[in-house]
Amino acid sequence: MRHLGRLVAQIWRTSRWLTAASIGLRLVAALQPVAALYVGKLIIDEVVRLTSLPPPGPGFGDWWASGALTTVVELLAIELVLVLLTDVLTRATGLVDSVLSELHSNTVSVELMGHAARLDLMHFESAEYQDRLERARRQAAGRNALLSQMFGQAQDILTVITLAAGLFVYAPWLILLLPLSFVPAVWGETRFNTLAYMLSRWRTPERRELEYLRHIGASAETAKEIKLFGLGDFLVGRFKLLAHQIFLENRRVALMRAGWGALFSAIASLTYYGAYGFIVWRTIIGDFSIGDLAFLSGSFLRLNGLFQKILLGFTQIAGQSLYLDDLFSFFEIEPTVLAPARPKAFPAPLRQGIVFDNVGFRYPEADQWVVRNLSFTLPAGETLALVGENGAGKTTIVKLLTRLYDPSEGRITVDGIDLKDMAPADIHAHVGVIFQDFIRYSFTARDNIGVGRIEAREDQSRIDTAAEQSLADGVIASLPQGYEQQLGRLFKHGRDLSGGEWQKVAIARAYMRDAELIILDEPTAALDAKAEAEVFSRFKGLATGKTAVIISHRFSTVRMADRILVLDNGAILEAGSHEELLALGGRYAELFELQAAGYR
Repeated sequence: MRHLGRLVAQIWRTSRWLTAASIGLRLVAALQPVAALYVGKLIIDEVVRLTSLPPPGPGFGDWWASGALTTVVELLAIELVLVLLTDVLTRATGLVDSVLSELHSNTVSVELMGHAARLDLMHFESAEYQDRLERARRQAAGRNALLSQMFGQAQDILTVITLAAGLFVYAPWLILLLPLSFVPAVWGETRFNTLAYMLSRWRTPERRELEYLRHIGASAETAKEIKLFGLGDFLVGRFKLLAHQIFLENRRVALMRAGWGALFSAIASLTYYGAYGFIVWRTIIGDFSIGDLAFLSGSFLRLNGLFQKILLGFTQIAGQSLYLDDLFSFFEIEPTVLAPARPKAFPAPLRQGIVFDNVGFRYPEADQWVVRNLSFTLPAGETLALVGENGAGKTTIVKLLTRLYDPSEGRITVDGIDLKDMAPADIHAHVGVIFQDFIRYSFTARDNIGVGRIEAREDQSRIDTAAEQSLADGVIASLPQGYEQQLGRLFKHGRDLSGGEWQKVAIARAYMRDAELIILDEPTAALDAKAEAEVFSRFKGLATGKTAVIISHRFSTVRMADRILVLDNGAILEAGSHEELLALGGRYAELFELQAAGYR
C-alpha cells in the first residue's frame, strides 16, 4: 500500500481541477443513497397513513382538492429529483474519470520514457532490468482503473457512514452482523490477489518471450526468413506451449477464486436474510412501521453490499498496489553514470587528444574482463581503426569512449580531462556515433537525418549538406516525396530502403552532428565495394581536422586510417599503420591475406 500516496500525488499532478471535480462529484453522490432510502420510507408511511383515512371522494380530483395528496406528491417529486441527480452525477463522474484516466496514462508514459532515457546502457543490456522495464510498461497503461477505484472507495465509505448512522438509530446490534458477512470474503480476496500477482511476476520472462514470439511471427522485418526457413509452425507451436502453461496456472487460480467466492457469498446472503427476518418480525409486532421496514431492510442490504465492496475493494487496491510496485520501483532505479556536481566542458576543438590509461572494464555482475590494462593515445586530428575478431572489445571501447559506461579501473582523458569529470550529455553532444545496428526510424527522410542533431532538425541547409557528404542525397532524390517521404513500412505510404541506402542515411546523421569526434562502428557493412569506396573517399576529406575512430572488418576501409590497433581478448596485440602492420607479418597481415585471398 506504500505506493498509493505516490499514485495520488501523480494523479494530482496530472490535473488538479479534474481530480478535485471527481472528488467533489463523489462526495455529493455518496449522500444520495441514504437520502433516497429515507424519502422512500416517508412515502411508504404516508401511503399507509392515507389508506387508513376515509376517502374524501371517489375520484383523483376529490383527493387532490382535499389536499391529502400534497405531502406524498412532494415526496415523490423529491425522489424524482434524487433519481435524476443520480444519473447526472454518474455520467459526470464517468466523464471526468475517463478524461483524467487518459491524461494520467499519458503522464505516466511520459515519465516512464523520460526516466528510461536517464538510465545507463547497462540497464538495457541486462535481462533482469528488461523484465523490470516490461512490467513497468504494462503498469503505465494498466493501472488507470485503480484511480476510479480509489475515489469510489472514498465515496462508498461516506455512504456507509450515513447509512450506518440511520441503522444505528433503529437497531444498533444489526451492525454487529455485518462483519460475519464480509470478513471471509476479504480473506479470500486478499489471498487470491497476492497469488495472482506472484504468478504474474514469476512469469515475466515467459511473457516477454511470448511478446517476442508474437512479434517475430507476424512482422515485416522477419517475414522473408520465416517463410524461407519454414519457421511458421515451429513458432506457433512454441507460442502455444508457453501460452498454455501460463493459461493452466491462471485457470487454477481462477477456479479456486470462483469456488471460495461462491461459499463466502452464501455466508453473506444467510447473514442478510437472518437480519431481514428479524426486522420483519419487529414490524409484525408493531415495533417498526412499514416505512421503517423498507428503510431498515434497504439500509442493511445496502450496507452489507457496501461493506463487502469496500473491504474487497481495499484488498483489490492492495492487490493493484502490488502491481504499482512494478511501476514505481522502476522509477527508483537510478543511473550510475552521472554528471559531477561541477562538470568540466568537453574540449572543443580537441587540441591534444584522447588517452586510455590502463583501462579495464567488466560488465556488472560479470567475472570476465572485456578489456584489461588497455593503454593507448588517439592524438587530435588522427583517424584510428580498431581491428579484431568478434568479442575482442572493439565496441566496448566505443561505449567507454562515449561514457555509456565508466571504466571499472583506469581512466580515459580528453585533452587531459577525465571523462568522469564531464557530463554525459555534453560528451554525447560533441561525439558523432553510427553503430552497425543503427535505428531505422519510421520518420520522414528529413527527420531520419535530423535526429543526428535534433535541435537543428529544422535547418534544411545543414540536412542537405549532411546528405551530400554521406551520399544519401541521391537516395532522397529518388524518393517520390523527397525529404517529406515517410521511410519504413510501419505506416501507410511508407517507403522502405535497401540496407545500403539506409546506411547512407544513418551516416548522414554523423555528419549532421558536426562533432569533434566521429565514431563509425562497421559503417559500410551493407554497402557494395563501389559505394564503400565513395563513402570513405568522401569521409577522408571531411575528416580532415577531425578525430575519428573506425571499426571495420573490411581492410579496404581500415587501410585508410592513420593508425590501426589490432585487438585480441581486450588487449592490444599490434599497433601501426597499414603498411607497418603488413611488414610486421603478424596477426593483421594474416587477416589481411585471408581477406585478400577471397578476391583473387
